[in-house]
This record gives sequence, structure tokens and C-alpha cells, in this order.
Amino acid sequence: MQDLLTAALKAKQNAYAPYSGFHVGAALRGGSGGLYTGCNVENSAYPEGLCAEATAIAAMILAGEKHIAEILVVGDGKQLCSPCGGCRQKLSEFAQDTTPVHICDPQGVRETTTMGELLPVAFSSRNLE
Repeated sequence: MQDLLTAALKAKQNAYAPYSGFHVGAALRGGSGGLYTGCNVENSAYPEGLCAEATAIAAMILAGEKHIAEILVVGDGKQLCSPCGGCRQKLSEFAQDTTPVHICDPQGVRETTTMGELLPVAFSSRNLE
């Protein structure tokens, strides 16, 4: 898991957060073992910004992967920097309920949970069958 944290911390350094000042990094381990990172990218039209998890998912898809085996998100602050509701939905598209989600600060893991615990009763492709 240290490789995920190192990658997410590096991504966090590149975050573009001039409005909130809150830098977030994310790292995903794909089903093949590849690592994909992302950072938050804010926009002056606030709703048009991108979360770190979303940019990591885009990098994963661009590389041809479609399965997330492990998720790590890192941010600063006293509160846990867990994925927002929209990112939970985005992550669930490519992860299983049992996929581990590590919520970290720069010193390391503060909590590990699963996608199923973060997004119970998720709307998924199963709902469209």
C-alpha cells in the first residue's frame, strides 16, 4: 500500500486548488496491478472542477483498465478526506463492494473501509438490467 500512498502524495502536490486551498491526491490500483493517479483541479466556475478520484479514474480508463482493485485518497486536515458522494458513485462503476478504500493524511492511513461501506445500496449497472 505504500506505493499507492507515495503516488497519491506526489499527485496531491500537483493539485490545482487556488480557491479552496485544499489539495487532494488519489491513487488507484487497477486489476492488472497498474497504478493510476489523480489530483483535484478546481475551476472558477466551482461546479466545473474535478475531484482527484475522477481524474485518477480517467487516467485508468485511458490506460485501458476497467477494474479498480484498491483505492487510496489523501488530503490534509483534521477530518477524514473521504471520497465525496459523486466520486463514490464514479468509483463504484469500476470497483466491487469489497474493494478496499484507504483514507489517508500525509503521514499515512487513517481509516480503511470498503466501497460497499462507503456507498451502500449503490445504483449500478445491475439496476439497468
